[in-house]
This record gives sequence, structure tokens and C-alpha cells, in this order.
Amino acid sequence: MEYVLRPAIVFGGALVVAWIIAWAVDRALIRVDRRHPETPMWGLLRGIRVPLQAVLFVALVRGFFDSTELVRDDRESAQLWLAVIMIGASAWLAMRVLGAVVETVSARYAGVADDAARARRVRTQLTLIQRLLTAVVWVIAGAAMLLQFDAMKTFGTSMLASAGVLGIVAGIAAQSTLGNLFAGLSIAFGDMVRIGDTVIVDGEYGTVDEITVSYLVVLTWDERRITMPVSYFTSKPFENWSRGASQLTGTVYLQLDHTAPIAELRAKTEEFVRGSDYWDGRRWSLMVTDSTPTTIEVRAAMTARTPDDVWMLRCELREALLSWLQEKHPQALPKIRTAAEPTQPQPEFKSL
Repeated sequence: MEYVLRPAIVFGGALVVAWIIAWAVDRALIRVDRRHPETPMWGLLRGIRVPLQAVLFVALVRGFFDSTELVRDDRESAQLWLAVIMIGASAWLAMRVLGAVVETVSARYAGVADDAARARRVRTQLTLIQRLLTAVVWVIAGAAMLLQFDAMKTFGTSMLASAGVLGIVAGIAAQSTLGNLFAGLSIAFGDMVRIGDTVIVDGEYGTVDEITVSYLVVLTWDERRITMPVSYFTSKPFENWSRGASQLTGTVYLQLDHTAPIAELRAKTEEFVRGSDYWDGRRWSLMVTDSTPTTIEVRAAMTARTPDDVWMLRCELREALLSWLQEKHPQALPKIRTAAEPTQPQPEFKSL
């Protein structure tokens, strides 16, 4: 009976104590969150309740494990595995705290920043920093777990002798990975592209949806996701429509016949642009930019507040002008002549 009672008391007591402490911490965080609504950190920290319970439970079991009188012949192995579990639970808790801090900084900056571009830049930097710190924490936790085993300690000591050679080999093998890692850091702190930016990459129009230390995801207008290595953005040119101010100038090109009424077309363009909700009220224009033996090129330019607005304004203006020309001036649309020119009848010469 005592053989069963002792473990039940230790494990049950550890579970109850861990639950009570975690519950008390959660209640305290709720009160602090109510007193400080200006920051979401205290509410986000409530996510540590489960990992905190795990850490406390394992710590209490380790402290009182000898009292259970379990596995008397192999207590060292039991303590070893409890230490491994403790390291894993501590890493879990650290990840929750790190996530809460990063979300708090991002939310606070987004709330006070007047420039949306700067807010996206900070969000991108914080996301990459969080991913790097997450990788560091788990690498340290994994190394700490392995070092709990004597065999791994011996293995690590023997490997130190050839660390230089292994470092060279690993550097050559991971050249691409390291390149992407440094490219990711360059993107985060060089401010060349940020989460939420509108970009054109390889002719694809989309929005930057995710940035990691090794790859970047572009969400296209038709809801496709293009995954590209971050090194692409540090080695090849691309268009970033959101860098700096979000205001843009859009253009619409029309190929028309030489008889097109330019003055009326300009007036119609002004009427449509001024009546559009997508126009930001800054400027517009319509000019003949080129001519060929068969057609002229007409360019309409207009400004909008965001990349999405300028895209919609371009599409609607193009459709409106073509519809108006088809209805009012169909002769102004370019034509392809398929019939031969009529020839003049040759005079007949009579012999005298």
C-alpha cells in the first residue's frame, strides 16, 4: 500500500501545487491586464499557463522523486529523463514569453506609427528576430538535452579535435542556406521589402505574405502563393510599389486611329477620373505619346492612394474609354484593312 501511496502523493501533490501556482499567476495577469489596457502584453502572457504548469510539475517531481521510492535501482536514469523533460518544458515556456513580447512590441508600434510603411518594416524585423531567437532557443535546448547523456559528452569531446575541418565542410555544404540566412537579415534591417508590401516579381503582381530567414511568400492577386528564396531579393531587381509613400501613378495606353478626337477623349477622361472613388484628387493627364503609319498611342495617367486603387482605376478607365469610343466614335478604333485599294480604270488607246 505504501508503495502505491507515496508516488500518488508526490505526483498528485506536484500536480495540484503546479495548477494552483499557474492559476494564481493567470489571475494576477488578468488583474494587471485590466489596469493597463494600453498594452496587450499581460493578456498575451496568459498563454504561458500550460507550459508554466509543466515546468512546475516536473520541477516538483524532480525535487521529491526520492520520496516516491520508485525505480530504486535506476534512479539516475529517472532523474536524467526528468531533466530532459524539464529542459523541453522550459524551452516551451520561453517560446510563449518571446511570442508575447514580440506581439506586444508589434501591436504597440502599429498603434502609434503614422506611417504604415514603417509599421510594416518593424513587423518584418520583429518576425525575423522572433524566428531567429526561436531557432536559437531550440538549438540550445536540444544541445542541453544531448549533453545530459554521458555518451554524447564523450562524442562531443572527440569531435572538438576536428571542429575546424567539420566547420569548413559544413560551410561549403550549407553555403546556400547561410546565404539565405544573411539575405533574410539584410531584408529585415535593410528595409528593401516588408510584410504587406505590394511587389511585382518575375511579372507576378502580389503582396508579401510571409518572410522567414530562408524564404519569402508572395500572395498573388488570384490567391496563389509563390515561395522564393530571400536571396533572390538581394541579387535581382524587383518592383516594390509600397516602398516610401503608398501613392502611385497609373497609366492606360490606347492604340487608336489617326482620326480619333483627342480633345473629346481628354474631356471624357477628366469626367471619368474626377467621378471615380479611386482617384486621390492629385493629378491626371491624357497625351498622345507616339504614332505609327497606322495608329497613334494615347496615354492616360492618373494618381491613386494605394496600389490596389490604382489598379482598379486603370481597369475601369480603360473599359470606360473603349466603351465610349465604340459608341460615339467607332471610326477612331484601329482597323486592319483586308480589302485591296480600288484601282482606277486605265484609258483605252485606239490606234489611228
